[in-house]
Amino acid sequence: MNARRARRARPTRQQPHAATVARACYPEGMKSLFHLAFHVTDLEQTRRFYGDLMGCKEGRSTATWVDFDFFGHQLSMHLGEPFKTSNTGRVGEHLVPMPHFGMVLQLSDWQALAQRLQAAKLDFVLAPQIRFAGEPGEQWTMFFLDPFGNPIEVKGLASLDTLYAT
Repeated sequence: MNARRARRARPTRQQPHAATVARACYPEGMKSLFHLAFHVTDLEQTRRFYGDLMGCKEGRSTATWVDFDFFGHQLSMHLGEPFKTSNTGRVGEHLVPMPHFGMVLQLSDWQALAQRLQAAKLDFVLAPQIRFAGEPGEQWTMFFLDPFGNPIEVKGLASLDTLYAT
């Protein structure tokens, strides 16, 4: 093989342009839903927390798992040992549980959920509060655990378009 072909055949280590990454991760016209599966130890307690308290609609289930519509995305909870977490994620002045999952809501929806969780006297890891006030990416946030110790963060934004603001 000549030198010119050899150069073309070698992979490059250059970072792709951000627009190329965006197209690669979410091609124009493609629609998607996020799916996350994780362990819980009791399906009835799962139904009470995600269905009754969080207001998520139950989907399919068997004797060993249950699905929920988590704000338009699919959560599948399977019987098993929940993953280990620790407060090692530094965000501003706070250490937050890692790993965690969550949702980003319009601020009015976030406020309604925060009120419902506070009325139920849910214990918060990080009580509902504003973060990055007056800065790009200003957001309201709250962290809490499901009954099995799985950490959840819910963010509230005045406009979802500001989620990636820098």
